[in-house]
This record gives sequence, C-alpha cells and structure tokens, in this order.
Amino acid sequence: MIALPAGVKVWIAGGVTDMRCGMNTLALKVQQGLSRDPHGGEIFCFRGRKGDLIKILWHDGVGMSLYLKRLEAGKFIWPVSQSGATVPVSSAQPGYLPEGIDWRNPRWTQRPKSAG
Repeated sequence: MIALPAGVKVWIAGGVTDMRCGMNTLALKVQQGLSRDPHGGEIFCFRGRKGDLIKILWHDGVGMSLYLKRLEAGKFIWPVSQSGATVPVSSAQPGYLPEGIDWRNPRWTQRPKSAG
C-alpha cells in the first residue's frame, strides 16, 4: 500500500495507455499531453488496454516512482473523462482504484481463488 500524503492531487489519465511505456515516457506524456508538471508531487494513474493493468507515476520530492499493479481476475473500474484528457478524483477514490474496487459502489470486484 502506498502511503499518500494528505491533500495530494490524483489524476486519472482518460483513455488507454501503452503499458510498454516506462517512467520517463509517462512523465513526458504528463508534461506534453496533460499539461501538468510530473515533478510537482501529484499522482498520475494510467490504465492498459485490457483493463487489468495500471501504472501509477509519482514524484515525492526526492525521486520519481513508478508503481505497477495487475489484477489476476477482473478489470480496474476506470472513470470516463468528458474531455478525454484527465479526471480529477476525490481523496477517497485513489484508495479504491488500485485495489480493483468499483469506486462508484465500493466493494471488491474479484478475489483470486488460488495462487496458481
């Protein structure tokens, strides 16, 4: 679990992101495509095409971090952007998204039955 600082802004990238992108490419997408500062302490979330993989980009003031999470079953419930760029979310929703919980109706979407 990532301990997020109080009051940090979390941005959800609308649409699909190429999950082959690394931290530098995602930071460039934030800067050029979203017109935000990737080193400003905000958190940026990206989702893959299949919906079972997300990447979270965050600069904590010391260095850039890239977190990746894949669901074994189910898909991440992703908000829909009206403009197609980013979606700001409430302070409670960032805790739901990486856990695979539907942020519109907080409960588990899928639970793995076994490890193998």
